[in-house]
Amino acid sequence: MEVAANCSLRVKRPLLDPRFEGYKLSLEPLPCYQLELDSAVAEVKLRDDQYTLDHMHAFGMFNYLHCDSWNQDNIYFVDQLGRIMNLTVTLDTALGKPREVFRLPTDLAAYDNRLCASLHFTSSTWVTLSDGTGRLYLIGTGERGNGTSEKWEIVFNEDLGDPFIILHSISIIKSEDHSIATILLRVEKEELDRKGSGFYVSLEWVTLSKINKEIQKYEITERKVLHGKSVPHYAAIEPGGNGLMIASCKSFRFVHDEKQDEENKDEKLTDNNKEPLYYWQQTEEDLTITIHLSEDVSKEDIEVRFSPDHISIALKKQPYLEGKLYSSIDHESSTWIIKENKSLEVSLIKKDEGLTWPELVLGDEQGEFIRDSAQCAAIAERLMHLTSEELNPDPDKEKPPCNAQELEECDIFFEESSSLCRFDGNTLKTTHVVNLGSNQYLFSVLVDPKEMPCFCLRHDVDALLWQPHSSQQDEMWEHIATFNALGYVQASKRDKKFFACAPNYSYAALCECLRRVFIYRQPTAMSTVLYNRKEGRQVGQVAKQQVASLETNDPILGFQATNERLFVLTTKNLFLIKVNIDN
Repeated sequence: MEVAANCSLRVKRPLLDPRFEGYKLSLEPLPCYQLELDSAVAEVKLRDDQYTLDHMHAFGMFNYLHCDSWNQDNIYFVDQLGRIMNLTVTLDTALGKPREVFRLPTDLAAYDNRLCASLHFTSSTWVTLSDGTGRLYLIGTGERGNGTSEKWEIVFNEDLGDPFIILHSISIIKSEDHSIATILLRVEKEELDRKGSGFYVSLEWVTLSKINKEIQKYEITERKVLHGKSVPHYAAIEPGGNGLMIASCKSFRFVHDEKQDEENKDEKLTDNNKEPLYYWQQTEEDLTITIHLSEDVSKEDIEVRFSPDHISIALKKQPYLEGKLYSSIDHESSTWIIKENKSLEVSLIKKDEGLTWPELVLGDEQGEFIRDSAQCAAIAERLMHLTSEELNPDPDKEKPPCNAQELEECDIFFEESSSLCRFDGNTLKTTHVVNLGSNQYLFSVLVDPKEMPCFCLRHDVDALLWQPHSSQQDEMWEHIATFNALGYVQASKRDKKFFACAPNYSYAALCECLRRVFIYRQPTAMSTVLYNRKEGRQVGQVAKQQVASLETNDPILGFQATNERLFVLTTKNLFLIKVNIDN
């Protein structure tokens, strides 16, 4: 059985700035332009039966504004008339009205249990679209951004069951055969789940393939389903369609047929009920291994060998326990005997007294560790100073208790640590796993439309941007940019809703649920001389923070960033904020 490789994210030290002094609030006005919409955005509010945190993450915090990464400064949204509206920006001071590029064939108002309509720009000529009722569309658009050749036409249209939203899609060309792969997300009811929320998250990996080279006709050729217990922070298919990457709090697994699942479950139960091969205990000076022997085993059938860092036990010339020990032992003083109750007892003398062994043999899980009551009492005594029924009863003592109220929000460790997994598209097995620990997921951004989306994680106080490279097995995730102190800054924004950055990393931005937008620029050279009086040195660069306040009381429903502009969508208005003028 293949085991997934445990990987880590390698930070590029040259991209970090240990001398970063913080953001300076700039009062320079940001040009802001407002467009009133002909029809309101097709917002779908959560129903009474969509009450879990997963429903809120997936649908309540849905971004209704979509950016075409193949044609920057082209943004799209769906209005209440079922129209996909597009705004193309060439000159900020001469903005036109959003234009209709496509109209959904279905009457959305007729569906009570629908979700928000979602679309993804698969390539420069393809779009995948969900109307929120459970129907998937594949649309050929021609070269978008070219008014003469752009024409949206449906080439696939099929009901796939329960409503879903689209997370990601790619276009694949192999030996002149064209296919589209997309990831669909559902939050579904789990009737047998009585301990949790009663829901689970389903990710469906759907592949559409062209079946006729002469006409534009596509059919579903493959459907793979993954189940998990939390909405993923990030889910994307690799450019060649050979794998899938998911970052989430709870793990996902591919669902096979029910019979195989039952067999795996029975095997797992059998393994859990199996008696351990051995039991072991430890004190500060030694370790004791106990093995229960069968009646037909005699002293002559037992062979025990010690070395300073290795142990080998054989019964009737068959290996029973063998491997490298966690730490060194005094092999000459170690012994073994057969007890009256027909058990083999092996005593190992520790070379490093006082060292607690977390395991006996490295990588061996066939034994069971037994901790005696005296050890438990000693450990509790050593940890007593960390807990108290009183709030900080004696702060001046030698070992002060930990007071959680002294922690800032950005220092709090999340109870559920996330993981980043890579799944093989053929074997459906996990091949790579990264334990993200306390590296909080912040947002994702498409830097290069031909690559997988990047994701931004918090590392200490900074926010680091990572680019997945599926073709590089040894260096699958590359650190490409750093937003200094942004991990710390964003933790104080309790009302934040959307987070984004420019594809060229020139700035990061976040918005609250209402009105306010915060922009954090990368450090730039000063045109005037500025001194740090505390350290007595000249400051060469300053990172600016800017705040924009929108003239509306409607909630923010969408948020997208390009290299030059920020787009903010509310129920009835579209705002454009000019961030970079010199590009």
